[in-house]
Amino acid sequence: MSPSPLKTSEVDPRLLEVLVCPVTHTPLEYDREAKELISRAAGLAYPIRDGVPVMLPEEARALGD
Repeated sequence: MSPSPLKTSEVDPRLLEVLVCPVTHTPLEYDREAKELISRAAGLAYPIRDGVPVMLPEEARALGD
């Protein structure tokens, strides 16, 4: 029996281990409910679309919005 594929809204946990904020190069927090990767250092939340993190600062939401 092969492992089931990840749901399209889920991010591969191995990918989360290596991703860092493109602005500050600091680790990110995964907010599963909001489907975002959070950079507290930059004050940004990067969206996850169809299971793919969008790591472009211009696509990120400022925290507190």
